Amino acid sequence: MSQNLVMDSKQLKWVYLLSLAFIWGSSFILIKKGLVGLSAFQLGSLRIIFAAIFLLLIGFQSLPKIPKEKWKYIALTSLFGTFIPAYLFAIAETEIDSSITAILNALTPLNTLILGALFFGITFQKRQIWGVFIGLIGSILLVFNGAINNPGHNYYYAILVIIATICYAINVNLIKRFLSGLSPLSITTGNFVVLLLPALSILFFSDFFEVIQIDKVQHSVLFIMILGVVGTGIANVLFFKLIQMSSPVFATSVTYLIPIVAFFWGLLDHEILSPIQFIGAFIILIGVYLSAKK
Repeated sequence: MSQNLVMDSKQLKWVYLLSLAFIWGSSFILIKKGLVGLSAFQLGSLRIIFAAIFLLLIGFQSLPKIPKEKWKYIALTSLFGTFIPAYLFAIAETEIDSSITAILNALTPLNTLILGALFFGITFQKRQIWGVFIGLIGSILLVFNGAINNPGHNYYYAILVIIATICYAINVNLIKRFLSGLSPLSITTGNFVVLLLPALSILFFSDFFEVIQIDKVQHSVLFIMILGVVGTGIANVLFFKLIQMSSPVFATSVTYLIPIVAFFWGLLDHEILSPIQFIGAFIILIGVYLSAKK
């Protein structure tokens, strides 16, 4: 009986991983489509608001299960896991392609390892240190070649994606260290309860309510509704569950697969990587593999 449960758990974590890869791999093209009619701050705010409404509908009753002393960690994980990255990714995609953004997002496991070793007691191995350096080399190659081949794009915005991956790494380590005893639905719903008012405030001070009648704005809002409910709300519940049933590094290894999904969406939207960028992306994935492999 116990062996069957172990096998089910092992299989289930791969189901979660593949589901998240498809959902999050599709998120970058949704952001790109959302930016057609929305500003980056409007997009980030709407993404949070739609996710918050959805999660409150399905998870409101889970909030009393959060002990008072855990709310400070709920607030921290909401800041690093959702609030800051939601705006950084939107701002970044105003200048760089969605597929490039997804590839740079693959640095998350590397940053999870580095921050875990520095602040959360995770031990380094020599091979993992090499993985970090290799991943960094691939990132530099990807960004610099993209800047050369796309002079009309500002590739300094890639730094925002890297900062977002650092935020994700902090978030994963915080959840594993301080929130493992809580249900994923409680954590996720608590996160968005904390974020709802700040996101509404930012949206209010944008000109969103002045332009909402424009057709292209309404189309963009539809894309971000899908992103908020599926790509943020449902995906976060799955992700927190995956962290709890596996490890921070395994959970963030979903970023191996995200660029593959995002790349095919990018091809459909006429985005093209240069041969050098392909090499850079491959080098990043080698670095991530070395850092995450047990």
